[in-house]
Amino acid sequence: MEHFRYVDKVVTIELDASVCVGCGFCSQVCPHAVFAIRKGKAVFMDRDACIECGACVRNCPVEALTVTPGVGCASLMIKRWLHEKGIPLRLGNGCC
Repeated sequence: MEHFRYVDKVVTIELDASVCVGCGFCSQVCPHAVFAIRKGKAVFMDRDACIECGACVRNCPVEALTVTPGVGCASLMIKRWLHEKGIPLRLGNGCC
């Protein structure tokens, strides 16, 4: 899914660096390399690449991250990507 993006400047992901403990889980689970660890804290490398899947939020042990799924519509993006790759899907109604 390299270079697979939605719309710039609409993503809802937020990072509270004052709470971050630099564990690196966010950067490990993010499918789009949104994060990196710099000087013991998570930082955004490419915030607009976030597809709002929530993997970082679910894996952050100190709740330093928040996201409102649906704005970047990860579900729709993933479905489109799979369709472009010719992977058959059995999907429900709608995107998010």
